Amino acid sequence: MRRLAPIANVMRHAFAAGVADYRAIFTWRSWTLGWMVRVVAQVSFFGLIGLRVADERSAFYLLIGNALAVAAQAGIFSGTLPLLVASPTSPVVVFAARGAYLAVDGALSAVLALFIAGPLFGLHLPWPRVLAVIPLTGLVALSAYCLGTFLAGIVFRFREINGLVVNTTYVGLMAACGVNVPLSYYPKAIEWLSHALPLTNGLLAIRGVFAGAAVSSILGHAGVEALVGAAWLTLALLTFNRLASRGRLDGSLDYGA
Repeated sequence: MRRLAPIANVMRHAFAAGVADYRAIFTWRSWTLGWMVRVVAQVSFFGLIGLRVADERSAFYLLIGNALAVAAQAGIFSGTLPLLVASPTSPVVVFAARGAYLAVDGALSAVLALFIAGPLFGLHLPWPRVLAVIPLTGLVALSAYCLGTFLAGIVFRFREINGLVVNTTYVGLMAACGVNVPLSYYPKAIEWLSHALPLTNGLLAIRGVFAGAAVSSILGHAGVEALVGAAWLTLALLTFNRLASRGRLDGSLDYGA
C-alpha cells in the first residue's frame, strides 16, 4: 500500500492539472452553448440523413452510432506532453491520469447528445433499461482512451504527426466499428478486426439495450469491450515507458509542447 500511495498522489495531481487545462478552455456556458450545441447538431445531422435516405429505423441507427462515436472521439484525442518524463513515477501513469478527463467529458457529451437528439427524432428510451446506456457509454470512452494512450506513446517523439494519427484513427473507428453501417456489411476479415477495436462491442451492447436484447447478450458485449480496453492499456504500459526513455536518451523529444 505504501508503494501505491505516491503513485495515487501523482495521478491525483496529474488529473487535477488536466481538469485545470480544460477549465481554461471551457466555461460552463461555452461548454453548454458551444460544445454541446455542436455535438447535438452533429448527431442530429446524421439522424436527418437516415430519415431522408431511408426511414426512422435508419435514423435511430445513425443517431445511436454517431452519439457513441463522440465518446470514442474524446477518448482518442490525446495530446503529447514530453516534459512528463521528469515525473517521479512512470510517464504512462502521469499521461493517462492527466488526460482522463477526456474520457469523462466524452461519455457525458455522448449521453447528453443521445438523450437530447434521440427524443427529437422519436427514439424511444425504454425505462429503466435506458439507464444502462450511461455506464456502457463510460466503458466505451474509457476503452477508447486506452487506445489513445497507446497511440500517444507511439507519436510521443514525433508531435508533427499527432493530428494525422488522431484523425486517421477516429475516422477508422467510425468506418469499421458499425457506427453508420452494420458490421454484417463488411468482409469477414474486417468484421473480426473491428471487434479488436474500442467502440464496436460497446456500441453493440447499447444497441441491444434499445432493441430489448437479453441481459446476457448486453453483458457479453460489454465484457468484450472491457477486455479490448484492457488489452490496449496493457500495450500502452509495455511500450510507453520504453519509447519515452529512448527519446530521452537520443534527444528526440520535442520539449516545446
